[in-house]
Amino acid sequence: MTENGKRTIGLIWSQTPDRVIGANGGIPWQIPEDVQHFQDVTSGRTIIMGRRTWDALPEQARVAPDRRTVVITRNPEWFAPGAERASSVEEALALTDPDEVWVLGGAEIFAAAVEFATVIVVTEVDTEVSGDAYAPEIPPQFVLAFTTGISRSSNGKDSFQFRSYARK
Repeated sequence: MTENGKRTIGLIWSQTPDRVIGANGGIPWQIPEDVQHFQDVTSGRTIIMGRRTWDALPEQARVAPDRRTVVITRNPEWFAPGAERASSVEEALALTDPDEVWVLGGAEIFAAAVEFATVIVVTEVDTEVSGDAYAPEIPPQFVLAFTTGISRSSNGKDSFQFRSYARK
């Protein structure tokens, strides 16, 4: 819950300046600090993702013991140990109420979930890559609440900054 008593429904992703979030079923950059930031934000929380995002994750990263995992899929027969199934963002949110939830993607799920979001956390990656999955635009009803300075990744490959947007 937020300090005003409303349920936290967060979206979290990494993107380029052109809003690329994925290419060929994966994330086209590797930033250890972004992985740690993601873990810090979502640890102990419920996470919601689409089935294609689930499939793209390494098997050992799909279910974490400290997170409740909900996968959105249209396939009513879909099953995976350690995960729950929902057929839509609305169903996933109803299933997890009143938990604090973090939506992990992909692009279709972000687009469907943004209207319910109370916070959006974005890692801005300063790189140019071709992609086939894009983040939604930050809606005008969100304001920049926090940003870090630009940092160079510890692997020396990309610069990045963390940004957090709150619903007005």
